Amino acid sequence: MFLSRGRVFLGSCVSSSKHVIGCSPAGVAASLICTHTLEGHTHRGSGAHRGFLRLNMAQSIVDSMRTASTGTLLVTDHLNYWGGKRVKPRQERNAEPVFEPATGRVLCQMIPCGAEEVDEAIKSAHSAYLKWSKLSGMERARVMLEAARIIRERRDNIAKLEVINNGKSISEALVDIDVAWQSIEYYAGLAGGLAGQHVQLPGGAFAYTRREPLGVCVGIGAWNYPFQIATWKSAPALACGNAMVFKPSPMTPVTAVILAEIYKEAGVPDGLFNVVQGGAETGSLLCHHPMVAKVTFTGSVPTGKKVMEMSAKGVKQVTLELGGKSPLIIFKDCDFENAVKGALMANFLTQGQVCCNGTRVFVQREIMPQFVEEVVKRTKAIPIGDPLLESTRMGALISKPQLEKVLGYVSQAKKEGAKVLCGGEPYVPSDPKLKGGYFMTPCILDNCRDDMTCVKEEIFGPVMSILPFDTEEEVIRRANNTTFGLASGVFTRDISRAHRVAENLEAGTCFINNYNISPVEVPFGGYKMSGFGRENGQVTLEYFSQLKTVIVEMGDVESVF
Repeated sequence: MFLSRGRVFLGSCVSSSKHVIGCSPAGVAASLICTHTLEGHTHRGSGAHRGFLRLNMAQSIVDSMRTASTGTLLVTDHLNYWGGKRVKPRQERNAEPVFEPATGRVLCQMIPCGAEEVDEAIKSAHSAYLKWSKLSGMERARVMLEAARIIRERRDNIAKLEVINNGKSISEALVDIDVAWQSIEYYAGLAGGLAGQHVQLPGGAFAYTRREPLGVCVGIGAWNYPFQIATWKSAPALACGNAMVFKPSPMTPVTAVILAEIYKEAGVPDGLFNVVQGGAETGSLLCHHPMVAKVTFTGSVPTGKKVMEMSAKGVKQVTLELGGKSPLIIFKDCDFENAVKGALMANFLTQGQVCCNGTRVFVQREIMPQFVEEVVKRTKAIPIGDPLLESTRMGALISKPQLEKVLGYVSQAKKEGAKVLCGGEPYVPSDPKLKGGYFMTPCILDNCRDDMTCVKEEIFGPVMSILPFDTEEEVIRRANNTTFGLASGVFTRDISRAHRVAENLEAGTCFINNYNISPVEVPFGGYKMSGFGRENGQVTLEYFSQLKTVIVEMGDVESVF
């Protein structure tokens, strides 16, 4: 890693110019000897000599973010991690460029792992699992709490790296990193309480249950919350005594390896949390591997179906957190100000690239005109631009194809009769370095019908469809008329109606008088084609463990033979 001419590089040293900090390319979390060049004077010698810095790699990479800015980062270090260190790809063919969403420039190369590398990572995880699973819950908790502390300490810089790789605003990314360390801290608190049940049987016999780990779990992440998803999957897995091999999205490969190094620094056995890079082929290798006990996947419905099919061949446990087309219902007796803010939060976080977004906004007809007027006014005022600026509230979409896909949905909506009240167009910021970025203006669609493509399909971009309704019974029926069932929301002052509507909505989550808050203490997951299994909350421990029954006879065996 080094800083040179206003550009930060993560990787091996290749020069020694003014104001350069250079260090070994090895990505281990143990101490590394680095050369510090200042004002053109290079100091070389042992670690005890003047001018040498002894740095942890995860610390040093993250520390470099203090001087990074949009359009200045190149990542050249290895992005695979197992056995307690970064691992060089065996072959560098099939490399895919990874783009910085805000600028459109190449950030790094993603080199997918092949069968031998996947096998190596899984065997490394299994070796670590044999050690980790023998620790008590309290022993595991202490290590996890240290990992949470390290993330909390380096929060700002991890968030900057996440922004550069993902394109979301820094204000959001900071919250994501907070949720990440909170997730690890929460499951650390539960690790020591994992327990079974005692059952008294006739004649002095008894039985008890043991909650035991599964073994090696595979986590497959999405590109909208790269670091946070890695912690949501790994924290409960590790708390239960499992190991994890994590595959991030090929579009956001950079920050998962930082988490691996932090776990290593906190004290987990080498191999407990490994990172393999790749796309569909690498994911297939993971799902088919005989040493994998569980696969937890976040992503689209079509890919989720394939993960489920592949995992079924080995009868592996599966958790699927898939897409959504969630309804947000706004009754005329709502707190109007909160309803408007809730609708914006339900649609425009992370440039609209959120699976549980409430993109079908049903508004009771009596307040429809004033609601539309106010939400359009505030949508037009959303600051778009450099995602690393604190004033920015909407950054860039993840990729050019995703931007074109979302714009295509807007065009299709217009063809089908929807009216664009604002936005829905490519946006070019005034900053020259952002002219190649994947920006668009947030869009409000009116005159929508339930049978329109924009209302039925998940767009995964900053597009809100507004639909009028008249009665509670009608809107519940329309809200449930979807193959998805991830989330839902209702704004009303009528407490009885709020709970009645929540009961009748077919979704894994229902927000009452709020939207898109995800406390780590409460479960998150879907109904119908939005998946099954849960993330977050105490119940998730059941999805990363298995129950063994032990029956103890204290007397003689009664035999019929």
